[in-house]
Amino acid sequence: MRRRREKKRRPPFPLPKALVLLSTPDGRRHSLLDVRGGMTCGALSDVPADVDPREARADARTVTQLVRQFHETDVDVVWEPPHDDRSWTARVRVLGDAEKESRL
Repeated sequence: MRRRREKKRRPPFPLPKALVLLSTPDGRRHSLLDVRGGMTCGALSDVPADVDPREARADARTVTQLVRQFHETDVDVVWEPPHDDRSWTARVRVLGDAEKESRL
């Protein structure tokens, strides 16, 4: 009797490579750019428009948690210096083994 080969399930989204955070009158919005050239946009839940930018950027931890859960790898979100008070960009980079160990 042959064993059935289990298919490895693909993650529901590609690996992210950049993150954009925007301030709008209705609240904070985000755009997540992936390695395939796609983009996912949405709102940050429960983050009002007048919240401190550092607090809004801290919500990017969700990105690292989702990548770890679905892609089984660790990433780091590195924020670029802001050009204005309404938008921020970050690079999402995969951590190497040495970087993972140094974070423990």
